[in-house]
Amino acid sequence: MKHFYLLVCLVLLGTAHAQTTNDTIFFWKAGVMLAKRSIKPIDLDSITFKRPVVLPVTMPSVTICAQVWTTRNLEVTTYSDGTPIPEVTDPTAWANLTTGAWCYYNNDSANGTTYGKLYNWYAVAGIYDVASLTNVALRKILAPTGWHVPTDAEWTTLTTCLGGEIVAGGKMKESGTTHWNHPNTNATNTSGFTSLPGGSCDSSSSGSFYYVGYYGYWWSSTELNTSYGWFRTLYYYNGYATRDNFSKRNGYSVRCLRD
Repeated sequence: MKHFYLLVCLVLLGTAHAQTTNDTIFFWKAGVMLAKRSIKPIDLDSITFKRPVVLPVTMPSVTICAQVWTTRNLEVTTYSDGTPIPEVTDPTAWANLTTGAWCYYNNDSANGTTYGKLYNWYAVAGIYDVASLTNVALRKILAPTGWHVPTDAEWTTLTTCLGGEIVAGGKMKESGTTHWNHPNTNATNTSGFTSLPGGSCDSSSSGSFYYVGYYGYWWSSTELNTSYGWFRTLYYYNGYATRDNFSKRNGYSVRCLRD
């Protein structure tokens, strides 16, 4: 970038006879030309290099057993450095992804207002292109600055603190049946976690949507293997908070934990 800037400056400060002829600006990255632009230096006042501005994200939170959790499902559309995460609405495309993406339940933004977005595990892991799929060092961060997607072990810390998997879910679920279907068994929300049943986008059935109002699914950042990742499930008919693993291509909700 420094070499490119110097070259541009030299061009623009060149002799007067060049002012009425076009010069070409080349844009390079890693030895590959991304674009070029032909323009007369006399037409320019200055050249400014601008990086994306990443605005702070407000994250309402609650402290549970020394952990600080967000109380809403994640809704971001970029990684923490401003790199966009694509919204993918085509079911076949979703089911075949190996890079990060998000969608609304039923591809309806009205569901996002209540339940947040559904992300595949690749977004959770910050896998935004083909190279970052195999090279961990190239990956982005999904959670806003100061937060992270909890590991499988951190989820276990939460459920253990709340009395174990058999009862923890009831203490994590929003009470009543405004969002959870009847009977929303054992829902007290005594933890303040306020989980909502955002359902899923299921890659095994070509990106179909299931179970909003019935189940809530939340990714961890921990993978089982190259195909499966760990997550937690809460249910409308009991107070469990179960641990399971399934395809990284599925779309689940995400909660964040304070660093």
